[in-house]
Amino acid sequence: MRVFITGCDGQLGRALYESLTAHTLAGCDLPHTDITDRSAITEAIAEFAPQIVIHTAAWTDVDGCARDPERAYRVNALGTQNVALACGSTDAALAMISTNEVFDGESEQPYREWDSPHPINPYAQSKAAGEWFTRHLLTRFYIVRTAWLYGPGGRNFPHRIIELADELGSLRVVTDEVSNPTFVPDLAAALAQLIETEAFGIYHLTNDGYGSRYDFAREILRVAGRQEVPIERITREAFARDSTPPAFAPLANTAAAALGIRLRPWQEAVGEFLQEGYGA
Repeated sequence: MRVFITGCDGQLGRALYESLTAHTLAGCDLPHTDITDRSAITEAIAEFAPQIVIHTAAWTDVDGCARDPERAYRVNALGTQNVALACGSTDAALAMISTNEVFDGESEQPYREWDSPHPINPYAQSKAAGEWFTRHLLTRFYIVRTAWLYGPGGRNFPHRIIELADELGSLRVVTDEVSNPTFVPDLAAALAQLIETEAFGIYHLTNDGYGSRYDFAREILRVAGRQEVPIERITREAFARDSTPPAFAPLANTAAAALGIRLRPWQEAVGEFLQEGYGA
């Protein structure tokens, strides 16, 4: 299969290159190709003539999106529109990577694929708009929502927790933001399985299980041998930031599990990440 990856230099893009070695691959990223430039992304995709485009490119700075909603829409909504139109003109399917934040966090149960999105911050609203363009411009698509990504080659939550633990000797972590910590290589492997199915639709792909940011931090410190570091439990109100994340937004993998695609428990993935030295 010919697979084109937007955002190919990001942590998910790089992991996809490792998971899709059986396929013919190409990709694009800044500064050479900007998805907000319709002619540039159309030309890049048309030149390669893929059978599927995996669209990972996005502005994922959630707080930055809150400060600059116009840019968030330009990249995450209109950029996705450009990619979808390019797919339509080249008869390629599209796998768009989205987020758990399209939900408002008011549920008492993990969100399933058919639950109605209700985004409450500019990042989430821009990603929901990207989903809208994908659904309305194409018939052959996967919308893949995921959450709390971390992995090799990026500076993310596990790195920050360990750095702060070593620098400060104690931590303050919120207990009322809950979702699914997801290991990027596991997501990439699941995506590699999913695009082989041609079972188009909406999917939730995260590591199994969920917890709060506090639970995530505590597991990171345990595996990293720093379990003696004290963690103060705080609420989101005590942690000032520009964006407002949903309080309870774990995703339930229902649709992909029906195809036999499941990701391992998130605690097991954290263990591999840190034991392999990626968190150093």
